[in-house]
Amino acid sequence: MIRVGIGGWSYEPWEESFYPPDLPAAKQLEHASRKVTAIEINATFYRTQSAASFKKWAAATPDDFMFSVKAPRAAVQRKDLREAAQSIEWFFNSGIAELGSKLGPIFWQMAPYKKYDAAEMNAYFDLLPERLGKLKLRHAIEVRHESFTDAAFMKLARERNIAVAAVESEKHPLIVEPTADFAYARLELSQADEPAGYPTPALKKWAKAARAWEKSGDVFLYFISGAKERNPAAAMAMLQMLRG
Repeated sequence: MIRVGIGGWSYEPWEESFYPPDLPAAKQLEHASRKVTAIEINATFYRTQSAASFKKWAAATPDDFMFSVKAPRAAVQRKDLREAAQSIEWFFNSGIAELGSKLGPIFWQMAPYKKYDAAEMNAYFDLLPERLGKLKLRHAIEVRHESFTDAAFMKLARERNIAVAAVESEKHPLIVEPTADFAYARLELSQADEPAGYPTPALKKWAKAARAWEKSGDVFLYFISGAKERNPAAAMAMLQMLRG
């Protein structure tokens, strides 16, 4: 299945461009989850969320909806990632399991300055659990330094079944090589002067890529960053294109 979504659901400009007038903030997730098919939870990057919050978010969304969850800064932005064990453990003990069947990939975003070190990354991947209780976990990693465009790193990710995120951005290298039994992409070039966020040819290009990835497993495609006010429109346009 190809899932298309946005990052978060609380953004003030969306109150004018995405949400119905006078929609209470408490109903925004309910509305958003019926317009897109996945949401990347970014709040977990900045602070620990409660089990009650995860449970509430799961209850507000349709049965077939999914969330990706962004790992916290303390677990990804370290001089030596091998020192992140305790932060990773706290993160998984915070209540993520309350999402149940709606838990999609865990998203690990490396710092821009982090360079590829084979021993460090191999040890770091050892810290990422395969299961959380009865839930099987999937991991996606965003690497932002040119040194990760290395065949050895791609081979390591493939051996661990960790998806290297395809990130369309002006700031990072674009890697589109599948490394897991699912695919993860973040499209960050939405344009404020484009009503659908992305021009039609660009949407068609990514729709074609998503269909190719789908042959090997699920696909998670997020419109995020860029002209953020346009991202819901871009996600809905992509879903319409895929369904058409």
